[in-house]
Amino acid sequence: MSRLLPFALLAGLVVLPLGLSASPYLLNALITTGILTIGAMSLNLLLGFTGQLSLGHIAFFGIGAYVSALTSLGFDVEIGFGTRVVHEPWPPVVGFLLAILAAGACGWLIGRLSFRVRGAYFVIVTISFAEVVRLVALNWVELTQGPLALTGIPAISLGLPGLGTWTLRTKLQNYYLVLAVGTLCYLVIARLVASRFGRAMRGLKENESLALSVGINATRTLTIATVISAAMAGAAGSLYAHYLRIIDPDVFLFSTTVSMVIMVVAGGKGTLMGPVIGGLIFGLLPVGLRPVMAPEAQWIVYGIVLIVILYVMPRGIVPGLARLAPRARPARAPVL
Repeated sequence: MSRLLPFALLAGLVVLPLGLSASPYLLNALITTGILTIGAMSLNLLLGFTGQLSLGHIAFFGIGAYVSALTSLGFDVEIGFGTRVVHEPWPPVVGFLLAILAAGACGWLIGRLSFRVRGAYFVIVTISFAEVVRLVALNWVELTQGPLALTGIPAISLGLPGLGTWTLRTKLQNYYLVLAVGTLCYLVIARLVASRFGRAMRGLKENESLALSVGINATRTLTIATVISAAMAGAAGSLYAHYLRIIDPDVFLFSTTVSMVIMVVAGGKGTLMGPVIGGLIFGLLPVGLRPVMAPEAQWIVYGIVLIVILYVMPRGIVPGLARLAPRARPARAPVL
């Protein structure tokens, strides 16, 4: 794809709200799609660049949401033997940072547990981890309120030197916050993939035996990739919690992971723009179909669109369009 595409897309997304007549419905759809797209970009770092499928990726998203919400709300829980842990509310920005750290730490734990062996262990461990975390959120009612949900989560506030505190309450403000975080994640992934570490990731994906023979530490490389991927998913979860201002254990639904996988595969796994294009298409497609179709018909069309895309472009939209783009012909050597 043209190197100008990311800049053109970013410019379009910056001015897009100006053409929506400040429609709350469309802005809400763009915000939730943007948050899921950040999750898809983080998943692509594993699935696309290391070849590791995380079917429990929603666990890191949910951990980020709950850690950020609990940090900003505060809590008072008993942990046994008459001991209570009391936490006073902290600013939401601190919760956002702690969400990234907590999700990254869980990613490190999962990587250390699963990458010492090969095969389907990583998939099994991530699915099991996601289910365990969901059950904890559902049953530890004193801390998470269980199915009653955590409510009243404060909006993110930014302290601006000399200007005081700026609380992001409106949908337009949250849209640009999500766009800024998504752009930062894209730049981090692009820098990472272009580095020596990124070459090590791709080497393990293409030919692990050869990569090991030239001195690449597979366990270390894959674990670090999982930490970064999980941290980005945690950031997306934090944005989700502070935007909706209410979360419950449904944040760990497996269907959300499936949506992220669809965005990555359909857009083009192993490409920088793939999850972004796939996220915009499959995040906004249900929104466009909702006014004209019944729910059952919407998902039928959703599935048909996915099948057609993968049939016409098996490697995804971005690689498929790149192959169709005209290539510059090499200049002829001068005739002497």
